[in-house]
Amino acid sequence: MSDTIDQAQIQSELILEHQIRQATQKTSLPTRTHCIDCDEPIPLLRQQKVAGCQRCVACQTQFETQKVRGQ
Repeated sequence: MSDTIDQAQIQSELILEHQIRQATQKTSLPTRTHCIDCDEPIPLLRQQKVAGCQRCVACQTQFETQKVRGQ
């Protein structure tokens, strides 16, 4: 019985990993060097760490806050 459960768990993890990879690949836009909102330079470290970043930290924070509030 535990073999069946273990196999189901492994299969579930593989499916989830595949879905995460697909979602990440679909949403990765080219990383910008300047923010699309304020046109300020995006720090190189942010460009390297956040694949497809389009905004500086300040503008991204404001964008996400407005999105949550439904504005």
